[in-house]
Amino acid sequence: MIGKTRQIDAAPRGILVPAFAAGAFHHERIAPCAALAGLVEHYWFVGWDMQGQAPQLQETLPHPNVHLVVEQDTDGVYGVHTARYTKVLAGQGFAFGVKFRPGGFRPFLGRAVAGIADQRVALTELFGAAGEDLVRQLRACGGAPATRPGALAAVAEAFLLARLPQPDAEAERAAALVAAIAGDPALLTVEALAAQSGMNKRALQRLFQQYVGVGPKWVIKRYRMHEAVAQLQAGAAPELAQLALGLGYFDQAHFIREFTALVGKPPGEYRRGLTG
Repeated sequence: MIGKTRQIDAAPRGILVPAFAAGAFHHERIAPCAALAGLVEHYWFVGWDMQGQAPQLQETLPHPNVHLVVEQDTDGVYGVHTARYTKVLAGQGFAFGVKFRPGGFRPFLGRAVAGIADQRVALTELFGAAGEDLVRQLRACGGAPATRPGALAAVAEAFLLARLPQPDAEAERAAALVAAIAGDPALLTVEALAAQSGMNKRALQRLFQQYVGVGPKWVIKRYRMHEAVAQLQAGAAPELAQLALGLGYFDQAHFIREFTALVGKPPGEYRRGLTG
């Protein structure tokens, strides 16, 4: 069993619906062991109970990560999801996933991660009969809801440790570059990333297509949209024109168009919905 010391308490980014008006919703994240820390960002568990309540819509802005996901009725490895992700939570259910670090799934896949962007790949296609067995084991994990996430993470961790690939310096480089983008809101252009990394734009593009699954420009735009959502959720966002400027947009209108296209509503409406 994976202990509570490996639980991640920091608030996740990219969740567009931070709270539900009714029903029960549980989200937990667990850090990987040291041997997998270079490949796996964390394990995650989502459980919900909407019995007797109206279904609730959860929406997220996915990160540039590959996920291995097992639910009650579906499973697979999912490449980077480039659009808004929506799921209707009804009745009682759960989902468990392995969130690989950017670049971290490339050593398991053995080919360009861009080839599975916005796609689901069956576990049997990647891991043969062992993939099917993993799904059975994860679905069979029982126990009280409070202990279930740790049990699921332990099963997934044993599976990955048994297939631990050789170290890949390019995977580490890709992960470091994505971390630099995520950690520096002022890093707003591919040109700036190229200057910081010492790589030219073409080399960056090749690296990201092979290891991350999307280009560096997409990653920069996604993380600055995460920042916009986080500021709006925290109630700390300035006027929209100032927010847009701080995120590197040339004008407020451009920011509003991109926000609306991705989130599904303009930033002003989204902010009002959070307090309503």
